[in-house]
Amino acid sequence: MQKLVLLFSFFIVFFNGNAQQKDSLKIQNTSEVQNNNLQFKTKQLYVPLSLMVAGIAIDGNGQNSIKNQVKDWRNEKMPNFRTHVDDVLQFAPLAATFGFEIAGMKPKTDFNNRAVIAIKSQVLTLGSVYVLKKAFNETRPDGTPLAFPSGHTAIAFSGAALLATEYGENYKWVPYVAYGTATTVGALRVANNRHYLSDVLFGAGLGILSTKLAYWTHQYKWNQKKSEKDPLAAIYQSQY
Repeated sequence: MQKLVLLFSFFIVFFNGNAQQKDSLKIQNTSEVQNNNLQFKTKQLYVPLSLMVAGIAIDGNGQNSIKNQVKDWRNEKMPNFRTHVDDVLQFAPLAATFGFEIAGMKPKTDFNNRAVIAIKSQVLTLGSVYVLKKAFNETRPDGTPLAFPSGHTAIAFSGAALLATEYGENYKWVPYVAYGTATTVGALRVANNRHYLSDVLFGAGLGILSTKLAYWTHQYKWNQKKSEKDPLAAIYQSQY
């Protein structure tokens, strides 16, 4: 219930803030970057919100709760499974957002604005994860602290949302690779016995939402060219 109240409060604050600035945000970028697709639309909340609500819904502590059933299945089928692949793979979607451009693929947003959006999304993701971990201080399946939500999964899905947004329109296969990679990270966190399924689902939704929020609030001012004329020279000429 505490998590549900927190999530509900978050969306009240978000909608109030977004309603005030939604009409005033104007995208200013080279060739407009087709950024009408990047502005806020309510339907874009469906996936991240559904994942976050699902994470809360299955976060019961009873032995028969879904998250504990998944943990028991893992302990029975793969009790000795360990890998560090997820520690590296979580950053793959974010790295690909810039790596694909080097490989010759055309992103939706120019490099400067894309870099700022990426930084904003990661700050939002990491900040939210840190606050929530400290607030709930839940125990991981392996007995260590700070389980909820999964930071690895949040970072992976934040990067996946960025990658899919930048390249998904022109390269239809990219969203599948992006979200497939992020899902693999989430699955490995459960397989490594580091997170419950509820931690992973909420982290996935949180990561996507953080990137969406970074786009919705971005005003694309980082690629504006400076005037080649000297303003002081223009004033001098006007006087003489």
